[in-house]
Amino acid sequence: MALVSYEERDGIAVVRMDDGKANALGHTMLEELEAATTRAIDGARALVLTGREGRFSAGFDLQEMMGGIDRARALVTRGGELLLRLYTAPLPVVVACTGHALAGGALLVLTADVRVCARGAFRIGLNEVQIGLPVPILAMELARDRLRPSHLTASTLFATIHDPDQAVAAGWVDEVVDADKALARALSHAGKLAALNKGPYANTKNALRERTVRYIREHMDQDMDRLLAR
Repeated sequence: MALVSYEERDGIAVVRMDDGKANALGHTMLEELEAATTRAIDGARALVLTGREGRFSAGFDLQEMMGGIDRARALVTRGGELLLRLYTAPLPVVVACTGHALAGGALLVLTADVRVCARGAFRIGLNEVQIGLPVPILAMELARDRLRPSHLTASTLFATIHDPDQAVAAGWVDEVVDADKALARALSHAGKLAALNKGPYANTKNALRERTVRYIREHMDQDMDRLLAR
């Protein structure tokens, strides 16, 4: 069974994660997301990433992470590359966050140019410190780029988790809408962004995020050693 579906609506790619559970980011999910991202970059005017009702993504698959240091390193490295690819994608990327988005799932939200969240009793944020894990540099730097400065320490060091309205205030998402309108709202944003000149959009986006991406890449291997040395 495919974990990721792909369709195009008026040239906008809609990429939906749905494993029937928490949309954990294991190798199969990442492989399918990679393929869908490539397809969108190659042929679509914009990309909308969404999840299933009540769940966006719970982050990296802990069962696969527990398979040993080598497997954990491979999974996190692969996931990090996908996050950076989405963050620097030359086309507009919009997220329709359909539910809970934790750890790596929250980082997927941060990679989008515009982030729409469904209204509901959902949890959004980085819970690593809360569950006894250090926050990766990739997560800290994406958070530093996208969150409001006044919420950065709470969202990383204190592992503060937000409901959708709190997530707007912190900068995790840009707006909250009724759950049945989240995808339509994301498509509306994507359509407006896709109407902008593609070349200048891609060039400006790259320049805007280049410093953060370069810093992450320069420290990724060393940081991986830090994370896995526990």
